[in-house]
Amino acid sequence: MSETHWTKGRGKLGFLTPLLGQWHHEGGAGAERFSCTRTFDKVLGGKYVELIADWSLGAGKTYQEKCLFGADKDGMVRFWSFTSDGKRSEGWLSAAPEIAPDAICFEADMDMGRARQVYWPGPDGTIMWAVESRNKAGWNRFVDHKYRAM
Repeated sequence: MSETHWTKGRGKLGFLTPLLGQWHHEGGAGAERFSCTRTFDKVLGGKYVELIADWSLGAGKTYQEKCLFGADKDGMVRFWSFTSDGKRSEGWLSAAPEIAPDAICFEADMDMGRARQVYWPGPDGTIMWAVESRNKAGWNRFVDHKYRAM
């Protein structure tokens, strides 16, 4: 099986180019059915990439996230996330070469400890996304989605 690679754009945030656009995932079954649409756009003159994640959790429940990826005052690439449940987080660009060579990884220190979200190219033009928490044995995956372009 051949490895899938992304073509990155130019500039400090060029590595996010493969994520630009609108992506959709559906999962679960029956009453546990859910969907999520992730929209990535360049904003503020291209200095940031904005993510808007819209979750439909069934029974009329929704969850939203607005996140900005960009450089801080020291030039380090970071993210700032705000969610509809009133929570917020921020973190930094990291690496996850054990998942994929082209993985885009961001880590953050959360109330429950270190967490990371990772995006990597799927074999069929999809985007893979996972959320993991750090434990003594390594990274523990608790969310794993496959997004298709809309």
